[in-house]
Amino acid sequence: TSFSTPKKKKRDDGMREHVTGCARSEGYYKIDKKDKLKYLNNSRAFAEEPPADTQVRRNCPPRVPEQRRLLSSFTGSCDSDLLKFNQLKFRKKKLKFCKSHIHDWGLFAMEPIAADEMVIEYVGQNIRQVIADMREKRYEDEGIGSSYMFRVDHDTIIDATKCGNFARFINHSCNPNCYAKVITVESQKKIVIYSKQHINVNEEITYDYKFPIEDVKIPCLCGSENCRGTLN
Repeated sequence: TSFSTPKKKKRDDGMREHVTGCARSEGYYKIDKKDKLKYLNNSRAFAEEPPADTQVRRNCPPRVPEQRRLLSSFTGSCDSDLLKFNQLKFRKKKLKFCKSHIHDWGLFAMEPIAADEMVIEYVGQNIRQVIADMREKRYEDEGIGSSYMFRVDHDTIIDATKCGNFARFINHSCNPNCYAKVITVESQKKIVIYSKQHINVNEEITYDYKFPIEDVKIPCLCGSENCRGTLN
């Protein structure tokens, strides 16, 4: 059985009519300059005359409506936080995790980070205190020694133990180069790690855990000159 290449028909707008219904199935072919010019002219005329019922301005970028919606619902923080959060959302900082001299794994910068910049959002599951207590006991029974729970407020805790991002690898330091801040976006509280100072490439990202004071002490291994000796 022999297969013949389907003939390619032309439409009035200069585009070819693909008889198979799919351009990929008909291979590559050269478009005549005259047909190409006709198609471009038709496309340009269509672009210059948008539908009458449209309400989006022609010079409005695609992401502007979303940014305005975020701005209108952004409470409890300044405009600069919103702009930085949008930048962090659409252009993430280059970070990596590897072995740390402080404790186990750590998070390191792969690019220079200026002072007062959003470095990374602490991502995880939002849970209540009762659930956090139950999970903490279960994690201990499973042999998970490290704690990846971050308190947002009195009622909410972010658990990044089993579903989080690189932020959970950030180690504590008594002289940190970052700090954590709670911001509100679309009525939802988020934890974002900010840089306190300029951070060089391959420098470890750290912040103060600010654990509450307890009788059972957790030793601190940050090695800074003003190290308190314990995390709590």
